[in-house]
Amino acid sequence: MNLHITKSKNAESFYIAKSFAKPNGSTSSKIIRKLGTLEQLLVEHGPTRDDVIAWAKNEVRIETERYKKEKEAQTVLIPFHADRQLDYGGQVFYRGGYLFIQSLYYQLRMNKICRKLKLKHKFKYDINEILADLIYARVLEPASKRSSFKTASEFLEKPSYELHDVYRALDVLGSECDLIQAEVYKNSHFLGSRNDKVLYYDCSNYYFEIEQEDGSKKYGKSKEHRPNPIMQMGLFMDGDGIPLAFSLFSGNANEQTYLKPLEQKVLRDFGCHKFIYCSDAGLGSESIRFYNHTAERSFIVTQSIKKLKKEEKEWVLNSQGFKRVSDNKPVDITKLDPDDKGLYYKDEPYITKRIDQRLIVTYSPKYAAYQKAIRERQVDRAQKMIDSGTTKKNRKNPNDPARFIGAEAVTKEGEVADIHHYLDGNKINEESMYDGLYAVCTDLLDDNVEDILKVSEGRWQIEECFRIMKTDFAARPVYLQDENRIRAHFLICFLALTLYRYLEKKLDYKYTCEEILNTLKAMNFADLQEQGFMPLYNRESITDDLHEVSGFRTDYQFITKSKMKTIQKLSKEQE
Repeated sequence: MNLHITKSKNAESFYIAKSFAKPNGSTSSKIIRKLGTLEQLLVEHGPTRDDVIAWAKNEVRIETERYKKEKEAQTVLIPFHADRQLDYGGQVFYRGGYLFIQSLYYQLRMNKICRKLKLKHKFKYDINEILADLIYARVLEPASKRSSFKTASEFLEKPSYELHDVYRALDVLGSECDLIQAEVYKNSHFLGSRNDKVLYYDCSNYYFEIEQEDGSKKYGKSKEHRPNPIMQMGLFMDGDGIPLAFSLFSGNANEQTYLKPLEQKVLRDFGCHKFIYCSDAGLGSESIRFYNHTAERSFIVTQSIKKLKKEEKEWVLNSQGFKRVSDNKPVDITKLDPDDKGLYYKDEPYITKRIDQRLIVTYSPKYAAYQKAIRERQVDRAQKMIDSGTTKKNRKNPNDPARFIGAEAVTKEGEVADIHHYLDGNKINEESMYDGLYAVCTDLLDDNVEDILKVSEGRWQIEECFRIMKTDFAARPVYLQDENRIRAHFLICFLALTLYRYLEKKLDYKYTCEEILNTLKAMNFADLQEQGFMPLYNRESITDDLHEVSGFRTDYQFITKSKMKTIQKLSKEQE
């Protein structure tokens, strides 16, 4: 505690103030008690200003001692009665893990985006509360919108809206999907600079629990090999693994044709003009490379070795000319130990009709040994298939062991030919030539190879984004049928993923996705006789870190109602 004196044109005022540290590390103070103006205090504690100051300092000392005693004696006694039954409908269990997602939600100024939507559409329900709860429920207990409404009723802050308001809000969210994405990107700079000099792009698809095509829900090549109609999503992600933008398109459409419209939206609405486009080979056609070989954009894309022309393929498969990535020392990869953990490369100009490119090939002994071990198990399975007579190939699975099975017709004079199945040694040897090899193409002709490969290796993060959305956030199967509400569904999943990724980043990537989500789901509370809350989770290093990055704590033995309201308020502060 300290004495705080302010002077204005007409008066000099005295206050008792308390200093405190804010979550961002800076210090501030708040007024604990107003003592009065100098004119008022001179009457009782004068006759001089020095006398008033001496009295005021003594009041600060008394207030400080009182505060310390109260803090030391914060013991709460709550009576329980063994012969008293529970009240009907009384809620005891509350979910609190959403508070840590809520902290990031408000730092992204999502409430201000919702305010813009309300001014534009003139609805009466609280779309900010609805969107927030749908996102929190998607992280903590992913389910249908009806079930999410039920989940939200278990939060420490109960919904003030009705279920029908949720479906009405979905219509608005779906129609404003592009606007919300652009605003979220703009607001994301409040959480620090974006690593948007590298943008990763990939596509995936999501199936619907329907049997007939409808609208954009079309039959296509499902990632899960399901027969249901699907819808596809294209996703841009920045260099830190944080989602940037997404688009939806029909399940039977060519995914390459939908990259340019989404990239144009990023260029136009997000203001991202200088970046390296990075994708796998399926989204790195000559046309896409050329599109990103303009202005201030460049590309690094995976190159299929098997699809190279004969001359380039022979160069790739030649074991000569490799160097160690770390120091450019020439090596003979045929003499490397299988347990060697190094990475080796060679590169050469790769000129096509439209672009001067650079083809970089890497070799990893560790990856080669892994591929060899996998193939040996598949060969064993292929032999068992031959022995048992079940040699049918699964054309949908490129790793089907049956691909190593050959067939030939054996004729007996005057009889119908018999089919003889055998292990195709040529096929096995052909695949083994590619063990440990990986190739990328880029128009960054003068950049360091190690830097280029580091960017390319980051593609695993966008694959993880899709895995989290599909598995942890249960983005599929999709049950909604209206196209606008479907867009809203994927927007909610996208925003949930964005907030989760920021939380992961604030935690310095110390914990796995499973650890973070399981901890948030377990951070629940019990209401004790309506006097306050008792945490029902274990305090661990991860809970300490969550509290540290969020700027509040819930890991006390008991939290009074007023203290919990303060915590809720802190989780909504915008830094």
